[in-house]
Amino acid sequence: MEWMPLVLFVLVCLVLMLGFPVAFSLAGTSLIVAGFGYLAGSFDGAFLSALPNRIFGILSNQILIAVPLFVFMGIMLEKSRIAERLLHNMALLFGPLRGGLGISVIIVGMLMAASTGIIGATVVTMGLISLPAMLKNGYSPSLAAGNVCATGTLGQIIPPSTALIILGDVLSSAYQQAQLSMGIFSPDTVSVADLFVGALIPGLLLVVFYMLYMGFTAWLKPQAAPAVVDRPQLDRKFALQLLAGLLPPLALILAVLGSILTGIATPTEAAAVGAMGASILAVAYGQLSFTRLKEVMDGTLKVTSMIFMIFIGAAVFSLVFRGFGGDEQVQALFEAMPGGKIGAMLVVMLVIFLLGFILDFIEITFVVVPIVAPILLAMGIDPVWLGIMIAINLQTSFLTPPFGFALFYLRGVAPKELPTSAIYRGVAPFIAIQVGMLILLSFIPELATWLPTKLYG
Repeated sequence: MEWMPLVLFVLVCLVLMLGFPVAFSLAGTSLIVAGFGYLAGSFDGAFLSALPNRIFGILSNQILIAVPLFVFMGIMLEKSRIAERLLHNMALLFGPLRGGLGISVIIVGMLMAASTGIIGATVVTMGLISLPAMLKNGYSPSLAAGNVCATGTLGQIIPPSTALIILGDVLSSAYQQAQLSMGIFSPDTVSVADLFVGALIPGLLLVVFYMLYMGFTAWLKPQAAPAVVDRPQLDRKFALQLLAGLLPPLALILAVLGSILTGIATPTEAAAVGAMGASILAVAYGQLSFTRLKEVMDGTLKVTSMIFMIFIGAAVFSLVFRGFGGDEQVQALFEAMPGGKIGAMLVVMLVIFLLGFILDFIEITFVVVPIVAPILLAMGIDPVWLGIMIAINLQTSFLTPPFGFALFYLRGVAPKELPTSAIYRGVAPFIAIQVGMLILLSFIPELATWLPTKLYG
Protein backbone atom coordinates (compact mmCIF):
# COMPACT_ATOMS: atom_id res chain seq x y z
CA MET A 1 0.00 0.00 0.00
CA GLU A 2 3.04 2.28 0.08
CA TRP A 3 2.37 2.93 -3.62
CA MET A 4 -1.04 4.48 -2.93
CA PRO A 5 0.19 8.15 -2.85
CA LEU A 6 1.81 7.67 -6.28
CA VAL A 7 -1.30 5.86 -7.58
CA LEU A 8 -3.46 8.75 -6.35
CA PHE A 9 -1.24 11.37 -7.99
CA VAL A 10 -1.09 9.53 -11.33
CA LEU A 11 -4.85 8.90 -11.37
CA VAL A 12 -5.58 12.58 -10.73
CA CYS A 13 -3.30 13.59 -13.64
CA LEU A 14 -4.93 11.02 -15.95
CA VAL A 15 -8.46 12.15 -15.07
CA LEU A 16 -7.47 15.79 -15.67
CA MET A 17 -5.96 14.88 -19.05
CA LEU A 18 -9.29 13.31 -20.03
CA GLY A 19 -10.86 16.74 -19.71
CA PHE A 20 -12.99 16.37 -16.59
CA PRO A 21 -13.53 19.55 -14.50
CA VAL A 22 -10.49 20.15 -12.32
CA ALA A 23 -12.18 20.68 -8.94
CA PHE A 24 -14.37 17.58 -9.21
CA SER A 25 -11.50 15.50 -10.61
CA LEU A 26 -9.33 16.34 -7.60
CA ALA A 27 -12.05 15.71 -5.00
CA GLY A 28 -13.78 12.77 -6.71
CA THR A 29 -10.64 10.78 -7.55
CA SER A 30 -9.24 11.37 -4.06
CA LEU A 31 -12.45 10.21 -2.35
CA ILE A 32 -12.66 7.07 -4.53
CA VAL A 33 -9.05 6.13 -3.75
CA ALA A 34 -9.64 6.95 -0.07
CA GLY A 35 -12.68 4.65 -0.10
CA PHE A 36 -10.63 1.74 -1.47
CA GLY A 37 -7.92 2.48 1.06
CA TYR A 38 -10.42 2.54 3.91
CA LEU A 39 -11.88 -0.82 2.87
CA ALA A 40 -8.37 -2.26 2.65
CA GLY A 41 -7.53 -0.90 6.09
CA SER A 42 -4.72 1.40 4.86
CA PHE A 43 -6.50 4.75 5.18
CA ASP A 44 -7.77 6.37 8.38
CA GLY A 45 -11.09 8.10 7.69
CA ALA A 46 -10.35 10.56 10.51
CA PHE A 47 -8.18 12.52 8.08
CA LEU A 48 -11.30 13.62 6.17
CA SER A 49 -12.87 14.96 9.38
CA ALA A 50 -10.56 17.95 8.97
CA LEU A 51 -12.24 18.90 5.67
CA PRO A 52 -14.94 21.23 7.12
CA ASN A 53 -12.26 23.26 8.91
CA ARG A 54 -10.22 23.40 5.69
CA ILE A 55 -13.19 24.69 3.70
CA PHE A 56 -14.02 27.27 6.37
CA GLY A 57 -10.39 28.40 6.35
CA ILE A 58 -10.46 28.85 2.56
CA LEU A 59 -13.70 30.85 2.56
CA SER A 60 -12.61 33.06 5.48
CA ASN A 61 -9.08 33.71 4.16
CA GLN A 62 -8.63 37.48 3.91
CA ILE A 63 -5.83 37.19 1.34
CA LEU A 64 -7.97 35.22 -1.10
CA ILE A 65 -10.56 38.01 -1.20
CA ALA A 66 -8.07 39.73 -3.50
CA VAL A 67 -8.68 37.05 -6.17
CA PRO A 68 -12.22 38.07 -7.28
CA LEU A 69 -11.29 41.76 -7.00
CA PHE A 70 -8.24 41.44 -9.27
CA VAL A 71 -10.22 39.23 -11.66
CA PHE A 72 -12.93 41.93 -11.82
CA MET A 73 -10.27 44.57 -12.48
CA GLY A 74 -8.72 42.58 -15.31
CA ILE A 75 -11.99 41.67 -17.03
CA MET A 76 -13.21 45.28 -16.74
CA LEU A 77 -10.04 46.59 -18.42
CA GLU A 78 -10.33 43.91 -21.10
CA LYS A 79 -14.03 44.52 -21.88
CA SER A 80 -13.66 48.31 -21.89
CA ARG A 81 -11.10 48.13 -24.77
CA ILE A 82 -8.46 50.00 -22.79
CA ALA A 83 -5.80 47.56 -24.03
CA GLU A 84 -6.75 48.35 -27.63
CA ARG A 85 -6.38 52.08 -26.98
CA LEU A 86 -3.03 51.48 -25.25
CA LEU A 87 -1.65 49.48 -28.18
CA HIS A 88 -2.80 52.08 -30.71
CA ASN A 89 -1.03 54.87 -28.83
CA MET A 90 2.16 52.89 -28.22
CA ALA A 91 2.26 51.86 -31.89
CA LEU A 92 2.02 55.52 -32.89
CA LEU A 93 4.93 56.32 -30.55
CA PHE A 94 7.33 53.51 -31.53
CA GLY A 95 5.96 52.58 -34.96
CA PRO A 96 8.51 54.49 -37.10
CA LEU A 97 11.32 52.39 -35.56
CA ARG A 98 12.16 48.97 -37.02
CA GLY A 99 10.68 46.50 -34.56
CA GLY A 100 8.82 49.38 -32.90
CA LEU A 101 5.39 47.78 -33.22
CA GLY A 102 6.75 44.59 -31.62
CA ILE A 103 8.23 46.61 -28.75
CA SER A 104 4.86 48.35 -28.35
CA VAL A 105 3.16 44.96 -28.05
CA ILE A 106 5.64 43.92 -25.33
CA ILE A 107 5.03 47.13 -23.34
CA VAL A 108 1.26 46.86 -23.65
CA GLY A 109 1.46 43.15 -22.80
CA MET A 110 3.41 44.03 -19.67
CA LEU A 111 0.79 46.59 -18.64
CA MET A 112 -2.03 44.16 -19.42
CA ALA A 113 -0.26 41.49 -17.37
CA ALA A 114 -0.06 43.91 -14.47
CA SER A 115 -3.76 44.67 -14.96
CA THR A 116 -5.32 41.25 -15.52
CA GLY A 117 -2.88 38.84 -13.92
CA ILE A 118 -4.50 36.00 -15.91
CA ILE A 119 -2.50 34.38 -18.74
CA GLY A 120 -5.48 33.20 -20.80
CA ALA A 121 -7.13 36.63 -20.78
CA THR A 122 -3.91 38.42 -21.72
CA VAL A 123 -2.94 36.04 -24.54
CA VAL A 124 -6.44 36.09 -26.06
CA THR A 125 -6.76 39.88 -25.74
CA MET A 126 -3.31 40.52 -27.25
CA GLY A 127 -3.94 37.91 -29.93
CA LEU A 128 -7.17 39.60 -31.04
CA ILE A 129 -5.72 43.11 -30.93
CA SER A 130 -2.01 43.01 -31.75
CA LEU A 131 -1.48 39.89 -33.90
CA PRO A 132 -3.59 41.17 -36.85
CA ALA A 133 -1.86 44.57 -36.60
CA MET A 134 1.63 43.01 -36.72
CA LEU A 135 0.74 40.72 -39.64
CA LYS A 136 -0.91 43.58 -41.53
CA ASN A 137 2.25 45.68 -41.20
CA GLY A 138 4.49 42.99 -42.68
CA TYR A 139 5.91 41.31 -39.58
CA SER A 140 7.17 37.75 -39.85
CA PRO A 141 4.25 35.47 -38.81
CA SER A 142 6.45 33.41 -36.49
CA LEU A 143 7.97 36.51 -34.85
CA ALA A 144 4.54 38.10 -34.37
CA ALA A 145 3.03 34.93 -32.89
CA GLY A 146 5.98 34.31 -30.57
CA ASN A 147 5.92 37.91 -29.38
CA VAL A 148 2.20 37.79 -28.54
CA CYS A 149 2.47 34.41 -26.77
CA ALA A 150 5.47 35.42 -24.69
CA THR A 151 4.10 38.79 -23.62
CA GLY A 152 0.80 37.13 -22.74
CA THR A 153 2.53 34.83 -20.24
CA LEU A 154 3.99 37.82 -18.38
CA GLY A 155 0.77 37.75 -16.35
CA GLN A 156 2.31 34.78 -14.52
CA ILE A 157 5.19 36.80 -13.04
CA ILE A 158 4.39 40.52 -13.15
CA PRO A 159 2.38 41.65 -10.10
CA PRO A 160 -0.43 41.90 -9.24
CA SER A 161 -0.62 38.37 -10.63
CA THR A 162 -3.43 36.05 -9.61
CA ALA A 163 -0.88 33.22 -9.78
CA LEU A 164 1.37 35.02 -7.28
CA ILE A 165 -1.56 35.65 -4.91
CA ILE A 166 -2.48 31.96 -4.84
CA LEU A 167 1.17 30.87 -4.71
CA GLY A 168 1.87 33.31 -1.88
CA ASP A 169 -0.97 31.92 0.19
CA VAL A 170 0.17 28.32 -0.32
CA LEU A 171 3.84 29.14 0.37
CA SER A 172 2.88 31.01 3.54
CA SER A 173 1.28 27.85 4.95
CA ALA A 174 4.15 25.67 3.69
CA TYR A 175 6.77 27.97 5.27
CA GLN A 176 5.08 27.84 8.66
CA GLN A 177 4.73 24.05 8.37
CA ALA A 178 8.44 23.74 7.49
CA GLN A 179 9.52 25.83 10.47
CA LEU A 180 7.30 23.91 12.88
CA SER A 181 8.83 20.64 11.63
CA MET A 182 12.26 22.15 12.45
CA GLY A 183 11.18 22.94 16.00
CA ILE A 184 10.69 26.69 15.43
CA PHE A 185 7.50 27.51 17.32
CA SER A 186 7.48 31.26 16.61
CA PRO A 187 7.82 30.99 12.81
CA ASP A 188 8.60 33.79 10.40
CA THR A 189 6.01 34.53 7.73
CA VAL A 190 6.08 35.10 3.99
CA SER A 191 3.30 37.16 2.45
CA VAL A 192 1.81 37.82 -0.95
CA ALA A 193 3.40 41.28 -0.81
CA ASP A 194 6.83 39.62 -0.43
CA LEU A 195 6.21 37.64 -3.61
CA PHE A 196 4.94 40.72 -5.46
CA VAL A 197 8.08 42.66 -4.57
CA GLY A 198 10.34 39.69 -5.30
CA ALA A 199 8.81 39.27 -8.77
CA LEU A 200 9.38 42.87 -9.83
CA ILE A 201 13.06 42.68 -10.84
CA PRO A 202 12.86 39.26 -12.60
CA GLY A 203 9.62 40.30 -14.34
CA LEU A 204 11.03 43.59 -15.59
CA LEU A 205 14.25 41.87 -16.67
CA LEU A 206 12.20 39.48 -18.81
CA VAL A 207 10.48 42.47 -20.43
CA VAL A 208 13.87 44.09 -21.16
CA PHE A 209 15.23 40.84 -22.62
CA TYR A 210 12.14 40.48 -24.83
CA MET A 211 12.60 44.04 -26.13
CA LEU A 212 16.33 43.49 -26.73
CA TYR A 213 15.53 40.34 -28.72
CA MET A 214 12.93 42.23 -30.77
CA GLY A 215 15.38 45.07 -31.45
CA PHE A 216 18.18 42.64 -32.37
CA THR A 217 15.89 40.72 -34.74
CA ALA A 218 14.75 43.97 -36.39
CA TRP A 219 18.39 44.99 -36.89
CA LEU A 220 19.46 41.56 -38.16
CA LYS A 221 16.36 40.93 -40.35
CA PRO A 222 14.72 44.26 -41.24
CA GLN A 223 12.08 42.52 -43.38
CA ALA A 224 10.88 40.48 -40.37
CA ALA A 225 10.06 43.58 -38.28
CA PRO A 226 9.60 46.60 -40.57
CA ALA A 227 8.90 50.13 -39.44
CA VAL A 228 5.36 51.49 -39.44
CA VAL A 229 5.57 54.96 -40.93
CA ASP A 230 2.02 56.32 -40.69
CA ARG A 231 2.59 58.27 -37.47
CA PRO A 232 1.02 61.75 -37.34
CA GLN A 233 3.11 64.85 -36.85
CA LEU A 234 4.74 65.17 -33.43
CA ASP A 235 2.85 68.16 -32.06
CA ARG A 236 0.92 69.14 -28.94
CA LYS A 237 -2.29 67.45 -30.09
CA PHE A 238 -0.45 64.15 -30.65
CA ALA A 239 1.29 64.41 -27.26
CA LEU A 240 -2.03 65.00 -25.49
CA GLN A 241 -3.58 62.04 -27.32
CA LEU A 242 -0.71 59.81 -26.17
CA LEU A 243 -0.97 61.01 -22.56
CA ALA A 244 -4.75 60.54 -22.51
CA GLY A 245 -4.34 56.93 -23.59
CA LEU A 246 -1.31 56.04 -21.45
CA LEU A 247 -1.54 57.91 -18.17
CA PRO A 248 -4.91 56.69 -16.74
CA PRO A 249 -4.21 52.92 -16.94
CA LEU A 250 -0.60 53.51 -15.92
CA ALA A 251 -1.74 55.55 -12.93
CA LEU A 252 -4.14 52.76 -11.93
CA ILE A 253 -1.38 50.13 -12.05
CA LEU A 254 1.02 52.34 -10.10
CA ALA A 255 -1.66 53.05 -7.50
CA VAL A 256 -2.33 49.35 -7.00
CA LEU A 257 1.31 48.25 -6.91
CA GLY A 258 2.55 51.37 -5.12
CA SER A 259 0.08 50.98 -2.27
CA ILE A 260 1.24 47.37 -1.78
CA LEU A 261 4.97 48.10 -2.04
CA THR A 262 4.87 51.04 0.34
CA GLY A 263 2.76 49.16 2.87
CA ILE A 264 -0.13 51.62 2.65
CA ALA A 265 -2.53 48.85 1.70
CA THR A 266 -2.66 45.07 1.85
CA PRO A 267 -2.99 43.16 -1.46
CA THR A 268 -6.71 42.73 -0.73
CA GLU A 269 -7.23 46.46 -0.14
CA ALA A 270 -5.16 47.31 -3.22
CA ALA A 271 -7.29 44.88 -5.25
CA ALA A 272 -10.40 46.79 -4.18
CA VAL A 273 -8.74 50.03 -5.32
CA GLY A 274 -7.90 48.38 -8.66
CA ALA A 275 -11.46 47.12 -9.20
CA MET A 276 -12.94 50.54 -8.47
CA GLY A 277 -10.28 52.32 -10.53
CA ALA A 278 -10.90 50.06 -13.55
CA SER A 279 -14.63 50.83 -13.32
CA ILE A 280 -13.92 54.58 -13.17
CA LEU A 281 -11.64 54.30 -16.23
CA ALA A 282 -14.36 52.45 -18.15
CA VAL A 283 -16.83 55.25 -17.29
CA ALA A 284 -14.27 57.93 -18.26
CA TYR A 285 -13.70 56.28 -21.65
CA GLY A 286 -17.44 55.92 -22.20
CA GLN A 287 -17.18 52.12 -22.31
CA LEU A 288 -19.30 51.15 -19.31
CA SER A 289 -22.91 50.17 -19.87
CA PHE A 290 -25.28 47.96 -17.90
CA THR A 291 -24.77 45.14 -20.42
CA ARG A 292 -20.97 45.39 -20.17
CA LEU A 293 -21.09 45.56 -16.37
CA LYS A 294 -23.20 42.39 -16.37
CA GLU A 295 -20.66 40.67 -18.65
CA VAL A 296 -17.82 41.68 -16.32
CA MET A 297 -19.66 40.48 -13.22
CA ASP A 298 -20.66 37.19 -14.88
CA GLY A 299 -17.06 36.61 -15.95
CA THR A 300 -15.77 37.42 -12.48
CA LEU A 301 -18.28 35.05 -10.89
CA LYS A 302 -17.36 32.18 -13.22
CA VAL A 303 -13.58 32.56 -12.78
CA THR A 304 -13.82 33.06 -9.00
CA SER A 305 -16.18 30.08 -8.54
CA MET A 306 -13.84 27.90 -10.57
CA ILE A 307 -10.81 28.96 -8.51
CA PHE A 308 -12.50 28.42 -5.14
CA MET A 309 -13.92 25.06 -6.17
CA ILE A 310 -10.38 24.03 -7.10
CA PHE A 311 -9.27 25.20 -3.62
CA ILE A 312 -11.79 22.83 -2.03
CA GLY A 313 -10.94 19.95 -4.39
CA ALA A 314 -7.23 20.45 -3.67
CA ALA A 315 -7.97 20.38 0.09
CA VAL A 316 -9.60 16.93 -0.31
CA PHE A 317 -6.62 15.71 -2.37
CA SER A 318 -4.14 17.03 0.22
CA LEU A 319 -5.90 15.29 3.12
CA VAL A 320 -6.12 11.95 1.30
CA PHE A 321 -2.50 12.18 0.09
CA ARG A 322 -1.32 12.79 3.65
CA GLY A 323 -3.63 10.08 4.94
CA PHE A 324 -1.70 7.56 2.84
CA GLY A 325 1.61 8.93 4.17
CA GLY A 326 2.51 10.63 0.89
CA ASP A 327 4.20 13.64 2.50
CA GLU A 328 6.50 11.38 4.53
CA GLN A 329 7.41 9.37 1.44
CA VAL A 330 8.24 12.51 -0.55
CA GLN A 331 10.39 13.79 2.32
CA ALA A 332 12.26 10.47 2.53
CA LEU A 333 12.78 10.54 -1.25
CA PHE A 334 14.24 14.05 -1.18
CA GLU A 335 16.51 13.27 1.75
CA ALA A 336 17.89 10.21 -0.07
CA MET A 337 18.42 12.13 -3.30
CA PRO A 338 22.02 12.90 -4.33
CA GLY A 339 22.95 16.56 -4.40
CA GLY A 340 20.99 17.55 -1.30
CA LYS A 341 18.73 20.54 -1.68
CA ILE A 342 20.17 21.38 -5.13
CA GLY A 343 19.26 17.93 -6.46
CA ALA A 344 15.82 18.11 -4.84
CA MET A 345 15.22 21.57 -6.32
CA LEU A 346 16.22 20.40 -9.82
CA VAL A 347 13.84 17.43 -9.65
CA VAL A 348 10.95 19.61 -8.39
CA MET A 349 11.54 22.19 -11.15
CA LEU A 350 11.59 19.44 -13.80
CA VAL A 351 8.39 17.84 -12.48
CA ILE A 352 6.59 21.21 -12.31
CA PHE A 353 7.76 22.08 -15.84
CA LEU A 354 6.41 18.79 -17.23
CA LEU A 355 3.14 19.08 -15.29
CA GLY A 356 2.72 22.57 -16.76
CA PHE A 357 1.94 20.85 -20.09
CA ILE A 358 -1.19 19.17 -18.73
CA LEU A 359 -2.21 21.16 -15.63
CA ASP A 360 -3.02 24.83 -15.13
CA PHE A 361 -1.05 26.91 -12.61
CA ILE A 362 -3.89 26.73 -10.06
CA GLU A 363 -3.89 22.93 -10.07
CA ILE A 364 -0.10 22.75 -9.81
CA THR A 365 -0.08 25.33 -7.03
CA PHE A 366 -2.62 23.41 -4.97
CA VAL A 367 -1.64 19.84 -5.85
CA VAL A 368 2.16 19.87 -6.14
CA VAL A 369 3.42 22.88 -4.18
CA PRO A 370 1.87 21.87 -0.80
CA ILE A 371 3.59 18.48 -1.14
CA VAL A 372 7.10 19.62 -2.05
CA ALA A 373 7.38 23.17 -0.66
CA PRO A 374 7.50 22.32 3.10
CA ILE A 375 10.34 19.85 2.45
CA LEU A 376 12.34 22.26 0.26
CA LEU A 377 11.83 25.12 2.72
CA ALA A 378 12.93 22.90 5.63
CA MET A 379 16.16 22.31 3.66
CA GLY A 380 16.88 26.05 3.89
CA ILE A 381 15.59 27.32 0.53
CA ASP A 382 14.32 30.90 0.61
CA PRO A 383 10.49 30.97 0.22
CA VAL A 384 10.41 34.11 -1.97
CA TRP A 385 13.11 32.75 -4.30
CA LEU A 386 11.28 29.40 -4.49
CA GLY A 387 7.99 31.13 -5.36
CA ILE A 388 9.55 33.21 -8.16
CA MET A 389 11.39 30.18 -9.57
CA ILE A 390 8.13 28.19 -9.67
CA ALA A 391 6.27 31.09 -11.32
CA ILE A 392 8.87 31.56 -14.09
CA ASN A 393 9.15 27.80 -14.54
CA LEU A 394 5.40 27.53 -15.11
CA GLN A 395 5.51 30.54 -17.41
CA THR A 396 8.13 28.70 -19.51
CA SER A 397 6.16 25.44 -19.65
CA PHE A 398 3.04 27.35 -20.76
CA LEU A 399 5.04 28.47 -23.82
CA THR A 400 6.70 25.15 -24.69
CA PRO A 401 5.36 23.13 -27.66
CA PRO A 402 3.42 21.02 -28.21
CA PHE A 403 1.25 21.31 -25.09
CA GLY A 404 1.85 24.84 -23.78
CA PHE A 405 -1.41 26.48 -22.68
CA ALA A 406 -0.49 29.86 -24.20
CA LEU A 407 -0.06 28.19 -27.60
CA PHE A 408 -3.60 26.81 -27.44
CA TYR A 409 -5.00 30.17 -26.35
CA LEU A 410 -3.33 31.94 -29.30
CA ARG A 411 -4.25 29.19 -31.78
CA GLY A 412 -7.89 29.70 -30.81
CA VAL A 413 -7.90 33.37 -31.86
CA ALA A 414 -5.18 33.47 -34.54
CA PRO A 415 -6.10 33.74 -38.25
CA LYS A 416 -6.42 30.40 -40.03
CA GLU A 417 -3.69 31.51 -42.45
CA LEU A 418 -1.17 31.44 -39.57
CA PRO A 419 0.14 27.85 -39.36
CA THR A 420 0.67 26.22 -35.98
CA SER A 421 4.28 25.51 -36.95
CA ALA A 422 4.88 29.28 -37.19
CA ILE A 423 3.62 29.71 -33.63
CA TYR A 424 5.98 26.94 -32.45
CA ARG A 425 8.97 28.50 -34.24
CA GLY A 426 8.12 31.93 -32.92
CA VAL A 427 8.08 30.99 -29.24
CA ALA A 428 11.43 29.13 -29.33
CA PRO A 429 13.65 32.21 -28.76
CA PHE A 430 11.39 33.42 -25.95
CA ILE A 431 11.57 30.00 -24.28
CA ALA A 432 15.37 30.29 -24.44
CA ILE A 433 15.15 33.74 -22.82
CA GLN A 434 13.01 32.40 -19.98
CA VAL A 435 15.28 29.38 -19.41
CA GLY A 436 18.18 31.82 -19.32
CA MET A 437 16.25 33.85 -16.72
CA LEU A 438 15.80 30.72 -14.58
CA ILE A 439 19.52 29.97 -14.79
CA LEU A 440 20.40 33.57 -13.94
CA LEU A 441 18.02 33.49 -10.97
CA SER A 442 19.57 30.20 -9.83
CA PHE A 443 23.03 31.74 -9.67
CA ILE A 444 21.88 35.15 -8.40
CA PRO A 445 18.98 34.55 -5.98
CA GLU A 446 19.30 38.17 -4.85
CA LEU A 447 17.41 39.18 -8.00
CA ALA A 448 14.31 37.91 -6.19
CA THR A 449 15.28 38.33 -2.53
CA TRP A 450 17.12 41.67 -2.41
CA LEU A 451 14.13 44.02 -2.87
CA PRO A 452 11.81 42.31 -0.34
CA THR A 453 14.63 42.31 2.20
CA LYS A 454 15.34 45.98 1.49
CA LEU A 455 11.69 47.03 1.79
CA TYR A 456 10.43 44.73 4.54
CA GLY A 457 13.60 43.50 6.26
